[in-house]
Amino acid sequence: MVKAVRMHQVGGPEVMVYEEVALGKLGPGDVLVRHKACGLNYIDVYFRTGLYPQALPAGLGMEGAGIVEAVGEGVTYVAVGDRVAYAGRPVGAYAEARIMPADTLVRLPDSISFETAAAMMLQGLTVQYLFHRTFALQGGETILFHAAAGGVGLIACQWARAIGVTMIGTVGSDEKAALAKAHGCAHVINYNTENFVERVKEITGGKGVPVVYDSIGKDTFINSLDCLSPLGMMVSFGNASGAVPPFSLNELASRGSLFITRPSLMSYTAKRSDLETMAAHLFSMVESGKVKIDIHQRYPLSEVAQAHQDLEARKTTGSTILIP
Repeated sequence: MVKAVRMHQVGGPEVMVYEEVALGKLGPGDVLVRHKACGLNYIDVYFRTGLYPQALPAGLGMEGAGIVEAVGEGVTYVAVGDRVAYAGRPVGAYAEARIMPADTLVRLPDSISFETAAAMMLQGLTVQYLFHRTFALQGGETILFHAAAGGVGLIACQWARAIGVTMIGTVGSDEKAALAKAHGCAHVINYNTENFVERVKEITGGKGVPVVYDSIGKDTFINSLDCLSPLGMMVSFGNASGAVPPFSLNELASRGSLFITRPSLMSYTAKRSDLETMAAHLFSMVESGKVKIDIHQRYPLSEVAQAHQDLEARKTTGSTILIP
């Protein structure tokens, strides 16, 4: 038996229960991972509230780092004693230990700590695919990135600077603006005191940007379209303010034949070869010092409800981890 966070119904942070669960038996291709740290991400809220449905009772969490304690038949990617990390399905990372499919794990370099890995895998891999596959930045572009002081945002600020991209970031307070600026965001807009559409047009000389990366959703979607130049790409990769409501495709045509995509990390890492390539790129960015992972909040796993409350209240910045 191990301690894990489970929910027996969907709802607010109070539905998460810290309880003992049975690990079960290793099947072919399975690995037992003893967690040293687990990541907290906004997608966890979507599962908790039922926006992303799953059979109940269920675990939560999609990111963790730890040590392989046992392997099932046919496992070749990792061995007992390996330091490993992961991000993605199956859900259930909020636990002292868990059984995972071996092909979802990557070996962790000795230079990267368990806490850093748990704080960066989902968010860092997200920035990797957003910048290099969803809309492949070459350097020299000016982009708009919402929630620039969040976990994904602070990684994006540094990554953009490293590859020669001018990032315009939006935030909700002057404190968050200073944080984004300190991490390499070239232009920071406080959307509570400034009109971000007008500021983007001002910064770009009226041209707009070729791509908008938006994890906010409902509150920023239409205005984000107005920030794009003709033939620009709207990348909607989250719903922190709620799901984007239905809209007419004419909204894209009237603004200059815009493109739109709704990507997810799991699609980009579905092939083992892609996962390994993306993880290697992320590790190299962190090991080089071009991207530093800022862990601004640590909570005991037993206090996960408070962590969710702070996340939803937008009290957190940078990355947050849970310690089993």
